Amino acid sequence: MRSRIEENIFHLRSELPPHVELIAVSKTKPAPMLMEAYEAGQRHFGENYVQELCDKQAQLPTDIQWHFIGPLQSNKVKYIAPFVHLIHGVAGISTLLEMNKQGQKLNKKIAGLIQIHVAQEETKSGFESHELSSVMEEVKNLEYVQIRGIMAMASFTENESQIRSEFRKAYALFSQIKETQDGHIFNVLSMGMSGDWKIAVEEGSTHIRVGSSIFGTR
Repeated sequence: MRSRIEENIFHLRSELPPHVELIAVSKTKPAPMLMEAYEAGQRHFGENYVQELCDKQAQLPTDIQWHFIGPLQSNKVKYIAPFVHLIHGVAGISTLLEMNKQGQKLNKKIAGLIQIHVAQEETKSGFESHELSSVMEEVKNLEYVQIRGIMAMASFTENESQIRSEFRKAYALFSQIKETQDGHIFNVLSMGMSGDWKIAVEEGSTHIRVGSSIFGTR
């Protein structure tokens, strides 16, 4: 008999197009709950806190792909650099420079997504659209950084047309940058969470970050 978490994952997967990756946002959830998701075949997990991510990575199966999805201070990059699969919220040049520094030490490229600001809420982090071309120019000089795409968050609102408009803007920016990049590498558009992932997928998301719809509310 499947657990509630397993049921939630199977249900979500049944609704997702095959090209969309489900990232189970497991922040604050104990390792046994993550293992329930793992037993259901889930391999991509997202964490918001560096210490918590490091603790879980040390005790859970080695084939888990860890995504860091919260705000990341540049001085914390070194702790997750050895194992992180993808850093979603690269929202500052200092973070890019530190990723390159740590990648050089490890002799490997560290993968990340440029976070863009499309929401009307000023509290959301990310680069503005007019900054993106200069950011991508900066990335060209960083040998140990691999930018795989873009991450965006819509406004926290009940207004679906506003959410759709913001996701559409993110997709347009993603498509615009992709034309200047290697499309085999720059192919990730991370947008959509428990409350708005269906709209995000309709508007072109390739990765959704879902927590409460899998693990329950905090």
